[in-house]
Amino acid sequence: MPVFRQIYKIFIPFAGFAGYSPDMDDIDRNILLELQGNGAAGLAELAKVAGLSVSATAERVKRLEERGTIRGWRADLEPAAVGCPQLAWVFVMLQSGAEAGFIAAMAEDEAVLECHAISGRWSYQVKLRLPDLAAVDSFTNARLRALPGVMRTETLVALATHKESSALPIAPADEEE
Repeated sequence: MPVFRQIYKIFIPFAGFAGYSPDMDDIDRNILLELQGNGAAGLAELAKVAGLSVSATAERVKRLEERGTIRGWRADLEPAAVGCPQLAWVFVMLQSGAEAGFIAAMAEDEAVLECHAISGRWSYQVKLRLPDLAAVDSFTNARLRALPGVMRTETLVALATHKESSALPIAPADEEE
C-alpha cells in the first residue's frame, strides 16, 4: 500500500482529514476521484471505476448531486483563450456592517471567481480573472473601492501560474493488497 494511502487510512477517521466524509464510501470516493480527473467521463466509464452496473453508478452520481457533494458540471477553460489571462487577488478591509452589500456585489460580478471572509487584518480576499493589468486597476478603483464600506484594499497580481486546480484532496479508497 502506498505511503500516502497508509497515512490517510490512519489519520482520516480520527482527524477529520481533508477529503474524508463519513457519508461517503469507497465507491463514492472512486467516482469522485475519476470525475475530478475526467469530468467528461460517461456513466459506463464511471461504472468500471466504481465496480458497479451503469444504473447503480447513475444512482450514486444522482445521490452525490442531491447531497451537494457534486455542486455542478463545468468545463475547465484556458483563461488566455477566453480573454482573461490576468489573475489577481484583492484583499479588502470593510467597515463593520458593510458585509451584506459587499458580498452581494461580489456574487454578481463575473470577474470575481472567489470571495472569502478571512482572518487577520483584512476582511475579505477576492480572486479575479481579467484581461490585463488595466482591467484589474479599473476593477479595483471603479468597482471595488466605490462600494459602501470599503476602507482599504491591497492587490496582488500573478506573474506566472505554475499550478492551478480546483481538484479537492479526496481520501482515496482502500486498495486491495
